[in-house]
Amino acid sequence: MLQRSARRPHFFYTTAPLPCPYLAGRTERKVVTELSGTDAEALHDRLSRAGFRRSHNIAYSPVCPGCQACIPIRIVVSAFEPDRTQRRIARANADITAAEMPARATAEQFALFNRYQKARHADGDMAAMGFYDYRAMIEDTPITTTVVELRDPTDRLVGACLTDRLSDGLSAVYSFYEPGEDKRSTGTFIVLWLVQRARELGLPYVYLGYWVPESRKMAYKARFRPSEVLMGGSWRVLNEGAERPATAPVMTSADL
Repeated sequence: MLQRSARRPHFFYTTAPLPCPYLAGRTERKVVTELSGTDAEALHDRLSRAGFRRSHNIAYSPVCPGCQACIPIRIVVSAFEPDRTQRRIARANADITAAEMPARATAEQFALFNRYQKARHADGDMAAMGFYDYRAMIEDTPITTTVVELRDPTDRLVGACLTDRLSDGLSAVYSFYEPGEDKRSTGTFIVLWLVQRARELGLPYVYLGYWVPESRKMAYKARFRPSEVLMGGSWRVLNEGAERPATAPVMTSADL
């Protein structure tokens, strides 16, 4: 008697073209699939290693026509050594307390999120998000997810990072922080904290999403060394002379 596989098929779809959020004048398209069911965690793991990212219960990867500007990047935790600037940032935030909270949206988080969007991304779609949109971003997750909250000595929330737990690392889904406190460089400090937390947990990587060298907002991700980038279907150590990746193949359920 034949036995049916316990793994259900996963279907991948391509989105309609939209303006690229990173590079002006370019068009964005994504391949997406739903994360659901008992194997959502395992599928998310496999897709993360293949360069996908998560939003709500959807995993996605860019398949933009004629463009490979978005390069998946992850920090190698065991070998990471902060540079001089990163050490200074760590010292500037020595008074910050971080805690991993359940993936539950709060009014305090949303107020900070709203200030951050208005100051840093006023022309973006997320600046128009209301509380219920924010709550969906935080709480619509089929996998193990936390919100890392950063507080100053007065218990004021100064930063937060929606973070997924993978079998081989931590994935920074989205971070936001108090604008106007440039001396803290809170965005960099959040990444440094995630690296330390992954080290404590014995996890080898911190996934930072997509490195976009041509985008000033996304180029900072390459400052965390050593890092690996997904190029030509394999993870390679990033160096100053790293080549741009070849066109990535679209994944199907057969690849999983």
